[in-house]
Amino acid sequence: MAKNINIQVTDNLTDNFRGYAALLRKIKQRVLIAQQRVIYAANEEMLRMYWDVGEMLQQSQDADGWGKKTLQRLAVDLKNDYSEIKGFTVRNMQYMVQSITNHWTTRYLQEAIKLDDYGKHGALANNFTEPLPVPEANDVKSMLKDPYIFDMLTFTEQYNERDVEIGLVKHVEKFLVEMGAGFAFMGRQYHIEVSGDDYYIDILMYNAFLHRYLVIELKDTEFMPEYIGKLNFYCSAVDDILCREGDNRTIGLLLCKSKDRIKAEYALRDIQKPIGISDYELGQALPKDFRGSLPTIEEIEKELEFNGQ
Repeated sequence: MAKNINIQVTDNLTDNFRGYAALLRKIKQRVLIAQQRVIYAANEEMLRMYWDVGEMLQQSQDADGWGKKTLQRLAVDLKNDYSEIKGFTVRNMQYMVQSITNHWTTRYLQEAIKLDDYGKHGALANNFTEPLPVPEANDVKSMLKDPYIFDMLTFTEQYNERDVEIGLVKHVEKFLVEMGAGFAFMGRQYHIEVSGDDYYIDILMYNAFLHRYLVIELKDTEFMPEYIGKLNFYCSAVDDILCREGDNRTIGLLLCKSKDRIKAEYALRDIQKPIGISDYELGQALPKDFRGSLPTIEEIEKELEFNGQ
């Protein structure tokens, strides 16, 4: 009898322990959800605050015409009053104004979120820390990403880089969304002349936030080391021919269908111009033979009418 009682007590303790562990786990999960919601709410409110501050700065700048010194003074005063908030640097306040001045729409933000704009930034192979000061290198790295998703383009047959260029120009709004904020499209097959010879840059862009030209070379193959030399040449030419006072060094971006990261790093190692290498992906198109086997809209409507009778 005593043995049976001991077995029953042990079983009850085990059951209670299992029940307690499950209860504790559920409570912890609920606490975690609450913590996450608090963080999300705080982040949302902080974003709204930055947006409102940017609008106030823009309105004040339009009315009074102040310059960078005013931002420097604001940065000091706000840091003294709100030492726990680290967002009021001169650079960040300039960014707050640029949310406003570039007229970001809800659609723009939704597209950026859908394309995982944040997660892909700064992931590309690059040599930015060698030719650029660390703050500039970090800014440029955060401006670019890997891969770029051009899902507005689909090809059912073989294509080349010229086809991609033309397609991006046709869908320039979505192209700019994928590239990120601050980019302006300067031209496709942009002509420059060097020592009497003509050269044509695949795509030339300018970033108004960082005051830099971006030279883009498109390739319909995987990365090859020799591609870097041509891009380096174009960056040097743009620096000398197009850059004006106040412009920073031109950045090169090589877009390939794929790359071996080790080969990319070797190719960039001793290059003096800041260059990044990213993959790009296109939308998936149905093969012609498969697409032709699908029913037409008329056939589907007839089938629905027949089934409804």
